[in-house]
Amino acid sequence: MRIVCTALLSLLLMASPALADETLAAQIREHAGAHRLLVLGEYHGTRETPLLVAQLADDYSRDGTPLVLALEMPRGENASLQAYLDSDGDTEARRVLQARQFWKVTDDQHDGRRSRDMLELIEAMRVLAKQHRDVKVLGYDEDISEHGNQSRDDAQAKALRRLHHEAPSHARLVVLAGNVHAMRRRPADAPAEMQQRPMASQLVDLDLYSVRLEALEGQFWACMQRCQALPLRTRPARPPRVETAEDRMYDLIVWMPKFSVARLFD
Repeated sequence: MRIVCTALLSLLLMASPALADETLAAQIREHAGAHRLLVLGEYHGTRETPLLVAQLADDYSRDGTPLVLALEMPRGENASLQAYLDSDGDTEARRVLQARQFWKVTDDQHDGRRSRDMLELIEAMRVLAKQHRDVKVLGYDEDISEHGNQSRDDAQAKALRRLHHEAPSHARLVVLAGNVHAMRRRPADAPAEMQQRPMASQLVDLDLYSVRLEALEGQFWACMQRCQALPLRTRPARPPRVETAEDRMYDLIVWMPKFSVARLFD
């Protein structure tokens, strides 16, 4: 199995081989083809998604192609992310990164975007950078939720458009986002409070490819009335589903074997 060359990630994959689905990563790459803007719509707060993203980053950067991994983190964290990628990844470097306010949200305010598993994804990117891969990790979010969901998605789309414009013409931009932000269009039956123009719907002119990450069973961590572990409806095994309708919400839907709640910070 080709995996990111880091001892810690290797141990994780050996302990839980189902979490590192190289086949799933290969399927996503096959369907996404030459699309330069790949948006992955996730359920926040799982152990499995960061491992899949690390696998995709390894695969995409292996031939020297520049790769930008855009995370749903505030843009104000970008300097600290770059400092960590430039570091040796030691205890002090990780302490400095985790000292940032973004990583300190806990308890019933924890929406799942920060976890030990997300830190390991950033560490996997640091290892790729040390292998002289052309990789970057950047946040594209803004904490402007008080202005409404639409304002936040507008800001996200603007930031990603800028990243796409600034990247080399042959670079690939992989975006990890909540599955609502990753929609190509707003569902007809969406609740009134949902944004009219999700982030990804504002970027379709960039020839984006939107993938919804699902699982056949398990749990994830997210916030409804409060933040907590939420169950998935159990489904039988199924292959990836390609969507081609003009009004599709995603281009591809894939199912991992299982989601488990991320290792959250206390």
